[in-house]
Order: sequence, then C-alpha cells, then structure tokens
Amino acid sequence: MSASTTALDLYAGLAADLNFNVMFSRRGHLTLAHSDTSMRTMRWRAEVNKATGVDSEVVDADKVKQLVPRMDVSDTARYPILGALYHPPGGIVRHDAVVWGYARAADGLGVHLHQDTEVTGIDVANGRVTGVRTTRGDIATPVVLNATAGWSTLVADLAGVRLPVQTFPLQAAVTEPVKPFLHTVVVSGSLHVYVSQTARGELVFGASVDPFASYSTRGSLEFTEGLAGHVLQLMPSLSKLRLLRQWAGLCDMTPDFAPIMGHTDVEGFLVDVGWGTYGFKAGPVAGEAMADCIAHGQPPELIEAFGLERFGQSRLVGEKGAAAVGH
Repeated sequence: MSASTTALDLYAGLAADLNFNVMFSRRGHLTLAHSDTSMRTMRWRAEVNKATGVDSEVVDADKVKQLVPRMDVSDTARYPILGALYHPPGGIVRHDAVVWGYARAADGLGVHLHQDTEVTGIDVANGRVTGVRTTRGDIATPVVLNATAGWSTLVADLAGVRLPVQTFPLQAAVTEPVKPFLHTVVVSGSLHVYVSQTARGELVFGASVDPFASYSTRGSLEFTEGLAGHVLQLMPSLSKLRLLRQWAGLCDMTPDFAPIMGHTDVEGFLVDVGWGTYGFKAGPVAGEAMADCIAHGQPPELIEAFGLERFGQSRLVGEKGAAAVGH
C-alpha cells in the first residue's frame, strides 16, 4: 500500500478483490453551504483537497439544483443553499455486503471467525500480551488488535490500557422505497443531516451523534422529528414519504475527533479505535495500514500522526471537519 492509496481507491476495486458484490456506486458527494462564511470554508476545503490530489470543487446553487432537482434552492428557504463542495468520485457502498465479503475472503485464507463470542479478559505478563479469554475458551497469542468502536474503552481496560475515548449513540433512519431520484449523496453540516438513496430505492437519513455519552442503541422520537424537519427544509417534496425504521449504533469519539491507531504501552496490544462517525469510510485503507503496522512492528507513515502517545505530547490532530455531519 502506497501513501497515496485511499479508501475510495480500495472500495472501487473491492468487489473484484473479494469476489463479492459490495454494491459500490459512485454518486458524487455534495456538502451544502448555507451562508457566505460556509461558502468561503468550502473554497478553502476545495483548494486543500486539490493540493492533496482529491477531485473536489465548489459549485453554485444552479449546479446543485441540476444534480438534485428536488432540492429547494430558492431565496425563501429557511436555510438558503448558496452552493456546495462537490466531490464527483464520492459514492455509497452496502455496509453488510462489505462485512460479509471480507469475512468470506478471510475464511478462505484460513482465518477462524468466532461469532457470538464474548472476550472476557486479556492476559498480560511482564508488560506484553500473552492471550485472550473468551466465553468459548482461551486463546494464546502475542498480538491483539482492539478495533471494537463503541466498546473500545471496555476492551482496552481488560489489558490495562486507558483510552481518551467517549462513547455516544449515533442514530439513522430509512424510508419506504421509491423510484430512484436522488443520484447524489447530500450532506449539510449546518443542519447536521445527510441523505442518500439505496439501490432498493430507500432514502437513508442520518445526523450527528446524540448529545450525551451512552451505550444505548434505542432510537428516539426527538431524533426522528428533528431529522425529518431538516430533510424537509432541503427537499420539501418528500413530506409524504413514510419512515420504515430507525436504529442506533455506538461511536467512539476522541478529544480531537481523529482515530487512535498503532501500538500502546502494552507490547503486542494495538488499537484502531476512535473513528467516531466516519470509520466505515476509511475501513479498507485503515485495515491495510494496521496490517502493515503489525507485520513490521511500527506504524507506516500514513498513520504515524494518529498514535495514542499524541495526547500526552500535546500533538492533537484536529479532525473535527472530517465527517462534516457527525461531529
């Protein structure tokens, strides 16, 4: 993996690599701007993106309307749309297909996958990992990788490692399926909402994490009402759509909103946590980077800045804008 390889590159070829249809679809990605200040920020982001080789540009309201005909770009909108940051290669992918594709490929390579198995302890002797205890027996191992998202602090505690991570619920919802009309992913950081349409015609909505730390995965009426209101401010014509279901997951948030990747003070115990709301987007490249880190004993250049030690050395990364909505 080269330093220039991105998760988007890997996702584009993932179906072929895994011989499994992950339903990856390039749609283009719009991050809406509702004020002059927001437009200025989008221009800065576009220039930074271009400098790093990312296909990105700022478009006006007319272009937004062309890409999303149902978008309300009128002057009378409560949150007027002045333009957007447009990322043409952006897209969507079926999350469960990705997981099953990886699982099948790993199984084919001889990896043992233990479903419905709880880790109850991590054995540490003389400062290094020696094994893992589970509800189905003990496993001797010199290397353990903690990639457990919302449960990352609980697992790290088993090895005696403290993580500066808080867990927050993140809710989402989906509507009844309708004829495809939304061919672009739409995000509004000001309204804290994103919208996309699946291959089955459902609209998927999401927002920022709940404002309180919790391990609850129950949906709330407050979330549904707020989310629906914000979506209708962008596309009023969706008012007749019925909501099918909503759900919640757990997000691991760090003080600087950037992930923690690499080694810890316990030898053999590594972490790939703290991704907050955008870990799935970076999954493929993060996995390759961590595999490289384990194989060579040190983090590759791509993830050097995300080490756990940065919190004690005042080297915070500052990735609050990375997910736009979730943070």
